[in-house]
Amino acid sequence: MANFSKSQAPRFSVDVYQNEYLPERGREVNAIVTVTSTGGGTTGGMPIPAPVAAPGRYATGGDAADAAVVIMVDCSGSMDYPPTKMRNARDATAAAIDTVRDGVAFAVIAGTHKAVEVFPGNGRLATADPVTRAEAKDALRRLGAAGGTAIGTWLRLADRLLGTADVSIRHGILLTDGRNEHETPEDLRAALDACAGRFTCDARGVGTDWEVKEVTGIASALLGTADIVANPAELSADFTQMMATAMRKEVADVHLRLWTPVGAEVVFVKQVAPTVEDLTARRTEAGPRSGDYPTGSWGDESRDYHVCLRVPAAEIGQEMLAARVSLVLPQPDGQGPPAPLPQGLVRAVWTTDMTASTSMNPQVAHYTGQAELAQVIQQGMDARKSGDVEGATAKLGRAVQLANGSGNKDTAKLLAKVVDVVDAATGTVRLKAKVAEADEMTLETRSTKTVRVKK
Repeated sequence: MANFSKSQAPRFSVDVYQNEYLPERGREVNAIVTVTSTGGGTTGGMPIPAPVAAPGRYATGGDAADAAVVIMVDCSGSMDYPPTKMRNARDATAAAIDTVRDGVAFAVIAGTHKAVEVFPGNGRLATADPVTRAEAKDALRRLGAAGGTAIGTWLRLADRLLGTADVSIRHGILLTDGRNEHETPEDLRAALDACAGRFTCDARGVGTDWEVKEVTGIASALLGTADIVANPAELSADFTQMMATAMRKEVADVHLRLWTPVGAEVVFVKQVAPTVEDLTARRTEAGPRSGDYPTGSWGDESRDYHVCLRVPAAEIGQEMLAARVSLVLPQPDGQGPPAPLPQGLVRAVWTTDMTASTSMNPQVAHYTGQAELAQVIQQGMDARKSGDVEGATAKLGRAVQLANGSGNKDTAKLLAKVVDVVDAATGTVRLKAKVAEADEMTLETRSTKTVRVKK
């Protein structure tokens, strides 16, 4: 597809890959849905509303870039061990601020057992330009390490600040180096529930004293990315890349809409590339037999989704539309209901041809394996931590086999730091006696990253 600019009406496209053939009385239908936005963020051919510039230093109205971002920096006492960690965090935040485009609304929060506005303050967002970027970086010099960690308070303040900007894209970047010890898991869960759907958030853990499931859980709930930065000296490069990616997002709140006929039901909907993310429980009803699944913000990118359906059993020769998959993009306020975008069809055809009905579509087979890969890595690492050597060896051996078979070289390299691979093809491995904590956490954090199928 061509590379479109905004004025060229960039588009979303939807492609469906499946084996539609079922044996007699067969009921399960699987399909991979590839969604692609081309041209740096799209409106499916619809005109993009003209931005309204907000005069003055603070972003109180329509922002010229139609985006807002809040950076949440962990300033708890542990950030002073070693002292270079806090300095690296300040430098990384400054690098991210330098990457914010002119016109984007932004703010910085210092997070401890409470959340404090570092810049600009007074419950407002600043509009990025050379002056405000310089002022923000100057304010970073006042950041010091003291206090505890209560991430839910950071997220709630970010939500309040982002809510003051009349923009489409609202994004957060969160850095932590420790466990969320100064609020209950229920408090954090309540904060995530309150923020879900209001802004997306990328989360990073620096060092090795933080909890993988907390950081990945934050990113999952807020449809962002999660990663480890084991070496604090690498924070600036990571923050720069993370902010640059955020600045390329131009369409928010795109939903995958699934319509199914009477008698059919949705078994699951999962994003399977670039990462595995189960969206099944996030469905919101969208009319008779239709449900919407959130996909977050989009730039110039492509993602794959695995849709599994259960249809009524039928006789040989019958066929049916098992599902209609479309995209929905909310319209600006006052301009009508959400607009449907391109769609794809999932079919079911009952046949006596056993070869046709038993063969698995290559895309479905590939991503079924990738989803299993993510699952067995988590199971294997949990078993390893609990001292279950036999269980950990079996699960991580299966992970090695799946990574090798699917060409997921990055995950294979991470696994090789945790196990000694005897035979990758059969998944024969031995657990390493000693494993660096950073290597364990990196494997866990990146376990859901997948490779695209070769179509």
